Formats: sequence, structure tokens, C-alpha cells
Amino acid sequence: MVGLALLAARAPALAEDTVLADPPPSVDAPRKVVLTLTTDDPRKINSVLYNAVNVQKFYGMDHVQIAVVAWGPGVRALLRAGSPVRPRIESLLQYDIEFVACGNTMTTMHWHDKDLIDGVAVTTAGIPEVIERRLRGWIDINP
Repeated sequence: MVGLALLAARAPALAEDTVLADPPPSVDAPRKVVLTLTTDDPRKINSVLYNAVNVQKFYGMDHVQIAVVAWGPGVRALLRAGSPVRPRIESLLQYDIEFVACGNTMTTMHWHDKDLIDGVAVTTAGIPEVIERRLRGWIDINP
């Protein structure tokens, strides 16, 4: 019995909850996260969307701003016709997750704003959008 107690005492502690940095996220100072979407592979697209949901769930809807910026093949996920995840995108837009399509990709592919799912924004260029958000304090993740 004593031997088991000693072994238990030496066992590594279980991981604790994530320690929030100061200041903690709040309505007035939410965490700002930008996820990049650069593929048209449905499994990878869904992975990015699950990550967005999980981050929002962790912080709470009022304590985080999430933007998914798509360029290259990733813009296909944001198209009204042909998106393999259109219902999910439409649902996540209702939960204040922002979706932004690269205008350069859209021009190259001859797509127009009307080709996008309602509520998807367009920026001139996807990569500079991520760069500028980073410089404004957003944390960028490439899942």
C-alpha cells in the first residue's frame, strides 16, 4: 500500500487548464485570431472550421474575434456554388466568425462578389490581409 502511494506521488501531474495571459480576454479586449485557408481539400477545410469552433468555444463568443482568410484553392470553400462546406460556412457566419476571400485569387479565377456565400467579405490580397492583422495584434494560425 505504501509503495503504491509513493508511486502515485512520483507520477507526473496531469496537465492543468490553459493559463490565460494578462489581460484576460473580455468583451472590451477580445482575443483576435486569424486562421488561414489555402486548400480545397474538404478534410482540411473542415479541420480549419473545427479549429475556429473550438477556439470560439474555449474563449466564449464575446471574448474572441475569429477571421478565416482564404486564398488560392481555399477560396473555393467560400463559393456559393461548389463549396463542399457551404452549410457550415453559413452557420459559422451566424456565430460571428468572419470569412474573407482573396480578391487576387477571385480575379485570377474570374469569380465575382456575387459568386461568394452571402456574408463573405473580400480583401485585395489574402496574405497582406493576414500580415496587416498580425501587425494590429491578431494571432495568425495556419492549421
